[in-house]
Amino acid sequence: MQQFVVDHFGEPERVAQGSGRTTITVNWTMPQAVDEALMQGGFKARPGRLKMATIDHRLAVLSWAHREHGDTSPTQDPAIRRLLSSCRKLAREMGEAPQTKTAAIQEQLDAMLATCDDSLEGLRDRALLLFGWTSGGRRRSEIALAQVADIEWLDDAHGLFRMRQSKTGDDAPKPIKGEAAVALRTWLKAANIAEGPIFRRVWGPTLGKALSPHAVSAIVQRRAAAAGLEGDFAGHSLRRGFVTEAGLSHVPLAQTMEMTGHRQVKSVLRYHQVGEIVRSEGSDLLERSRKRRQE
Repeated sequence: MQQFVVDHFGEPERVAQGSGRTTITVNWTMPQAVDEALMQGGFKARPGRLKMATIDHRLAVLSWAHREHGDTSPTQDPAIRRLLSSCRKLAREMGEAPQTKTAAIQEQLDAMLATCDDSLEGLRDRALLLFGWTSGGRRRSEIALAQVADIEWLDDAHGLFRMRQSKTGDDAPKPIKGEAAVALRTWLKAANIAEGPIFRRVWGPTLGKALSPHAVSAIVQRRAAAAGLEGDFAGHSLRRGFVTEAGLSHVPLAQTMEMTGHRQVKSVLRYHQVGEIVRSEGSDLLERSRKRRQE
């Protein structure tokens, strides 16, 4: 596993530039024949080292495969974790920090909802956006897999959603209530859906198969564009937006994690902290100081 990481990340070397400054050079050590074989096999798109985000994604898939077979993931080995931590720090220093999707906080969500009309497609997209956001920022794969049978309705305005499959194995019920419950019921009734996938393709008055995770992401992108929002929106924008809004709204981190299903604090903390920072007194210091001097 260590060799896998080194082969794909490369071997970094610090080079002195004078005046105490250093730069990082990454030496590509994978044999050219192996690199070419990986490209021919479709495992790489271009020669050379991979970015850390790509390596992390491949290791996540590898880890999932081990868990599915009841094995311990090699990524949990302390030596591997230390190596990956060092590689991530170096990647950030080289300007390769992961590019996160724009957070769809409440303001952005409302703007996207305003683009949804009363057509079948509009009703579906409105239900999808509200369902995905309010139930804890569901991943696009979780939205795509949602089935009618996965929701237990308590009354017309309250329901519980249990995921069939989650990245973290989260099977705790997630609330569907208020505006989201109304939108979801309206969509299901208009589309005459009583069983099977909740969110499906729409061609005019005709329904198709269940949406794919990619299609869910495309809907978020399309609605953001229709609303004139600036940023890099995608399926993850709903999840990041929910967590950021939770921080803005003083929702405790533990309660936020209960909704999102995150298992590790560090995975959710960076988004939650953004909201906390924005609403902190320190972030308003300039205006607070001006107001005090005017009094």
